[in-house]
Amino acid sequence: MSADGLASFGYELGLLKRVRRSGWWHAGVRDPESVGEHSLRAAQLAALIAVEEGAAPERAAFLALWHDTQETRTGDLPLTASGYLRKPEPREITADQTASLPERSRALVRAAVDEYETRESAEALCAKDADKLEMLLQALEYRDIGVRPVGEWIESARQGLRTETARKIAEAALTLSPLAWRDR
Repeated sequence: MSADGLASFGYELGLLKRVRRSGWWHAGVRDPESVGEHSLRAAQLAALIAVEEGAAPERAAFLALWHDTQETRTGDLPLTASGYLRKPEPREITADQTASLPERSRALVRAAVDEYETRESAEALCAKDADKLEMLLQALEYRDIGVRPVGEWIESARQGLRTETARKIAEAALTLSPLAWRDR
């Protein structure tokens, strides 16, 4: 085992707490959530979507935890960059990131990223929907505090949802206040 490789990767993963979701700057959000904050709620939502869809919630949450880890190397690239930059291949970045890890850890992370990117398993579909649903909820929360140009994020998220559960959650979220949880 290479404890040095694991410790180094642990430090790199810590960057996700500081990398900001940069697309929100285009909407006027001064201090958007971090990739780490986004990934946590996406993983939680992935588990909930998966259990309702009859998939493995632990696996869906696990896939969502790894879905944006490559952004330690690239930052969060907003959609507006797509016309100027080639979208980095997440599996290539993950291969570089995990090169110094012990074999079992390296295989675990690489397999999770590959499964998420391939989107052939029910759990990967749930994790991807959770990523989109998290963005939708965040857009609604920003709208609630006065950020107005968030409609394209909401619509993009809605259009990207594939599971029935995620679509139903999105529709419910659109009718509820982001503070509705306090009344339950």
